[in-house]
Amino acid sequence: MELGALTIGCHRARIPLIQGGMGIGISLSGLASAVAREGAIGIISAVEIGMAEPDYRENKRKANIRALRQEIRRARELCPQGVIGVNVMAALNHFDEMVRTAVEEAINLVMVGAGLPLSLPEYVLGTTTAIVPIVSSAKAFQLIAKKWDRSYGYCPDGVVVEGPLAGGHLGFSYAQLEHLEEHCLEDIVIEVIEAVKPFEDKSGRQIPVIAAGGIYDGKDIARFLGLGCAGVQMATRFVATYECDASPGFKEAYLRARQEDVVIIKSPVGLPGRAIKNQFIDNVAERPQKVKCRYNCLKHCNPKTAPYCIADALINAQAGKMDKGFAFAGANVYRIDRIMSVSELVQELTTEARLYLSEGPAAE
Repeated sequence: MELGALTIGCHRARIPLIQGGMGIGISLSGLASAVAREGAIGIISAVEIGMAEPDYRENKRKANIRALRQEIRRARELCPQGVIGVNVMAALNHFDEMVRTAVEEAINLVMVGAGLPLSLPEYVLGTTTAIVPIVSSAKAFQLIAKKWDRSYGYCPDGVVVEGPLAGGHLGFSYAQLEHLEEHCLEDIVIEVIEAVKPFEDKSGRQIPVIAAGGIYDGKDIARFLGLGCAGVQMATRFVATYECDASPGFKEAYLRARQEDVVIIKSPVGLPGRAIKNQFIDNVAERPQKVKCRYNCLKHCNPKTAPYCIADALINAQAGKMDKGFAFAGANVYRIDRIMSVSELVQELTTEARLYLSEGPAAE
């Protein structure tokens, strides 16, 4: 049984799979282009993308904009025909400039989470760039969709529904994360599928719903397609690929992770986040660092109260300096036991998904 294509705006991917955006520097042009070549959708993370630029510390804004252009162009050179997008956190300072830059480079998709991107349509009107909010509830989707319709006459080109098992910053409270059974992704997805219907009816076009957060294998993909999703988004699995832009040391942290190592931490930006516990996390919990902000990267980060600089920590981790940083990861990271190519991973996922879709409950 075929999985079906995933169409977002005017862009069509042969495989209904999106590689999630991972910052800082984990999903750049190398990973995104490799995923797009396989017929899925590759995503570049724009978060502090200019970290390797020589003037990054002196002029972060220009370095990030320059690097974003370079990564988009490089991804397109490596994969001229595939679907490639950019993930831009709404919480970023200079969010608007990063989105405008991506649109100027004719990026296929802009995906936005970590906040409500209420003005996002103004940057893409008259272009072929599709825009996709990332939400954790039907209420959040409705708020965004109503604002876009009222102010711009624009309907979301798709929506990613991210559940509480995702890695990185989460759109759930600490209390909600203590009661995962009450906030399972399946239930949230069903609510969002219902919530999109009035907007589909009004706009006369479909709004693909994409499930994300804790999706690990082909069986998971088949389950969410069976619930009515148009596709799924996966991030953690793609870190353990040769093409991932992270260092070998970062990938090794994924391979070593045990189930008990996957923890919820309090991020300096005020949100809970899922990460792999290590000595750095233990150290800053016991002895918070004095933070001198050198980046001004996030709107809601207060250096006076932050126990450490999250930009420094994630930049160090991307380079493999795990004693000075940590790795965000999804809840199922402990199941990863080897590095493989993106081609091998996508083949494995799609083969499994087709099996479960064709055999149904008999394949359980």
